[in-house]
Amino acid sequence: MVGSVVGLSCVPYQQSEILVMMNIDHKHIRYPHCIVWTPIPLLTWFCPLLGHMGIAYSSGVIRDFSSSYTVSVDDFAFGKPTKYWQLTPNKVHGGQDAWDGAIDDASNIYSKRRHNICCDNCHSHVATALNIMKYDNSNNWNMVKLAFFMIPYSKYVSCWAFVKTWLPFVLAVVMIIVGWYISTKTNLIQ
Repeated sequence: MVGSVVGLSCVPYQQSEILVMMNIDHKHIRYPHCIVWTPIPLLTWFCPLLGHMGIAYSSGVIRDFSSSYTVSVDDFAFGKPTKYWQLTPNKVHGGQDAWDGAIDDASNIYSKRRHNICCDNCHSHVATALNIMKYDNSNNWNMVKLAFFMIPYSKYVSCWAFVKTWLPFVLAVVMIIVGWYISTKTNLIQ
């Protein structure tokens, strides 16, 4: 039995069980069963695929490994999410409790770790949660896989979010091209 209940949509989990999946609520920053992403100033400006990532409980509250020994709750580092990828909760054995429990377990692990921007970071925290819950029968989630999966599967929360992500990169590229062009013209004149 699939239907909707006042702002909620029902997604079948198994024949005898139904998971209730909340709708995305951009205004109140609620992204149930989502991986969320936002740009990191300077870093994203030069490589728009790099940014900050978190994972949300079934209630939509976001957890993110924001700095060493700190996993934030409902306080997403670097601002509001600009992109999200809503995952399918019926790909988790054990339903919402397993989903939320895996996020708690990953957050407990990462609250005891140093943040390393290259090797053990916010993407790794999300990957650990997905591995614990065995999302999509997989336990080989990692930061690189997540970064690349966010490209085709995520959605921007608004047109402004798209601009916020890509405009600094485009301006940087234009400035580099103009600088290169001016320097080559100056060298030709001399």
